[in-house]
Amino acid sequence: MYTEDERKEITHRYRILLREWKNRHSKEEALLVRKAFDFAVSAHDGMRRRTKEPYIYHPLEVATICAKDMRLDGTSIICALMHDIVEDTGTTIEEIEEMFNPRIAMIIGGLTKIKGILDDGKRSIQAEYFKHMIIALAEDMRVILIKLADRLHNMRTLDAMPRDKQLKIASETLTLIAPLAYRIGLYNIKTELEDLSLKYTEPEVYHHLQAQLEETRIDRDKLINRFIYPIKNLLSKHDINHLIHVRMKSIYSIWQKMQNQNIGFEDVYDVFAIRIILDSPPETERLDCWKVYSLITEIYKPKHDRIRDWISIPKANGYEALHTTVMSHLGKWVEIQIRSQRMHEIAETGYASHHFYKNGNSDENNVIERWLTKIREQFQNPENDALDFLDDFKLDLYSEEIYTFTPKGDMVKLPVGATALDFAYNIHTEIGKNSLGAKVNLALVPLKHVLKSGDQVEIITSKKQRPQTEWLDFVVTARAKNYIKEELKEDKKKYYAIGLRKLRKLFEEIEIEPNKQSIRQFQEFIGKSSLIDLYFDVAKDKIGIKELKMCCQKSQRSQWYNALNPFSRSRTETKPDDENIGIIIRNKPEEVLLSENTDLKYKRATCCNPIPGDDIIGLINPKKPMMIHRVSCKVAQETMARFGNRIVKAKWNDQETILFLAGIEFKSIDKMGFIFQISDIISNRHKIKIRSFNLQSSNEVSEGVIMLYVNDTRQLNDLIADLKKIKAIKKISRLNPS
Repeated sequence: MYTEDERKEITHRYRILLREWKNRHSKEEALLVRKAFDFAVSAHDGMRRRTKEPYIYHPLEVATICAKDMRLDGTSIICALMHDIVEDTGTTIEEIEEMFNPRIAMIIGGLTKIKGILDDGKRSIQAEYFKHMIIALAEDMRVILIKLADRLHNMRTLDAMPRDKQLKIASETLTLIAPLAYRIGLYNIKTELEDLSLKYTEPEVYHHLQAQLEETRIDRDKLINRFIYPIKNLLSKHDINHLIHVRMKSIYSIWQKMQNQNIGFEDVYDVFAIRIILDSPPETERLDCWKVYSLITEIYKPKHDRIRDWISIPKANGYEALHTTVMSHLGKWVEIQIRSQRMHEIAETGYASHHFYKNGNSDENNVIERWLTKIREQFQNPENDALDFLDDFKLDLYSEEIYTFTPKGDMVKLPVGATALDFAYNIHTEIGKNSLGAKVNLALVPLKHVLKSGDQVEIITSKKQRPQTEWLDFVVTARAKNYIKEELKEDKKKYYAIGLRKLRKLFEEIEIEPNKQSIRQFQEFIGKSSLIDLYFDVAKDKIGIKELKMCCQKSQRSQWYNALNPFSRSRTETKPDDENIGIIIRNKPEEVLLSENTDLKYKRATCCNPIPGDDIIGLINPKKPMMIHRVSCKVAQETMARFGNRIVKAKWNDQETILFLAGIEFKSIDKMGFIFQISDIISNRHKIKIRSFNLQSSNEVSEGVIMLYVNDTRQLNDLIADLKKIKAIKKISRLNPS
């Protein structure tokens, strides 16, 4: 039951929701929203979140995000209020349809979490869940928008979760959910999701950068005010109605830039950007944006390689703006974004959410529908392996774009790295599967030729051509990959019956019954992902009696032989390794203590080289030692996003003194005696053993990598702090192999 204070808070939050949603609904919609609110309050009565707050706060906050940050319609608000009703209460989809309407029932059905996925250690629950989400997206865009709002509120309240859950959810968000938000055009939500993910995967980095932003705020504000003052005067002088906003770069984006360019915080020049928003009608907005650009370059000189025209060719997510970087009078580069009010609203709330449910013009709706059509095309065979689906879909999530042209001059957008064959499949699947070669800018090239922006492409076809297995090695678009896989599978299906008959005869030759169980065991031994592949190889004589006998010989010493001969099984038979792994995953402890004396088999990952003092996790793999990664490791984050159910929090045993290999890298001015200074500090002052010392010098600038044996991160950090005091060293940090 709710307390009196909680009832007041529920009412308060509901009023905030209505205030954010004002002027965008009819009386009928308002009544339905009230009905959904009352139903959700009643259904969730007595339920609590990990924060000990009433559960109803969560759907109210999700609905408010939909109203405020996405500006969605009444149907979306209703579904957001009831998005957990089916899962958490006894209510059915049929009852919701009867209470409201079929569309609301369908969306809530799409929002209901996956049921019945066994945590057996073999499959990726995240991949299955994400696939389910995207399939629902293809039916109604609102499913994914509400899911994103749900994830955002969960990330805002992630403090209440245990550490291993925080890492799993944050990694999944960073790898999959934030890129999806960006692909849909929800820049603000994508940015907040990234920052919150960094807060939990690398808390020290997050809080350090947050502190640096605050420390430099006063100087930054002075620079901004001096920079925009002449722009305001000039635009006002030309009677241009405008607003000027300052956009701060997100903490995650700053960190990414520091990592990618190996620079310090002080060297990130675009910590902020100036955003100029014009009050222009659609028919003149492009001309007005270019006019403002021309006026600004009268004051500040532009950086010619930093002009981005997303007005003439918008981004795939609908983003439109004109970006340029100019040199301020204080000698600092400053990024300027010029856009109309319409472009600004799209950038802030997302292209789909702003137009798809607001009777946007046909051109705008067509852009969204084309994107949804591309997504639907990826579900030609929804039974495809979820991990394969995930990998293919991520190709579209992360890709930067190039612009190519057909012989008639029509523009075709493709991801960077796309080939002529990707181009062919993008035009039409029939052209793709019949492709022989291509002409790029009138020159004959093979299908694997990588395209560049501005290329004009003509595909050469033949009715006799069929998709080849090697095509999968060089196409990069999910569309091309899926169609090629389907065509190859169809070709293999023709050999299904032939292969099955031949395999049965082979089993009979060695006097084993060719039942489903024995064939499946042989399939696992050969390592084929599907029976279609197995029967195809048998039909083509790639697999025969030799492989089956090898399998039998091995099986007679293993459980496989017992599986084929059920009467020989012992009652005391132990469970397979994979099943034991599943039990470990389901009942894992809060934290695993790592020690040289433990019976637990584990290895340190070479991609991030963890040592005591690092925040670490263990990734459980069937039939393999547990792999120990640093939480900040990109490989670990990618794995956590795919197999979060296999994560266990780990901790080093502080009582043991063991030496671990670690590295430091530095840049310095090459001076006499410099190497002696470094060696003296490492060997004599810190008593640390050096494994290797590599130094390269060019034009009096040196770059070095030193590999050391240390006890823990504290010893390594103390050493780095001392080495920083050497005046010749300009930059030094721990070596990160990943």
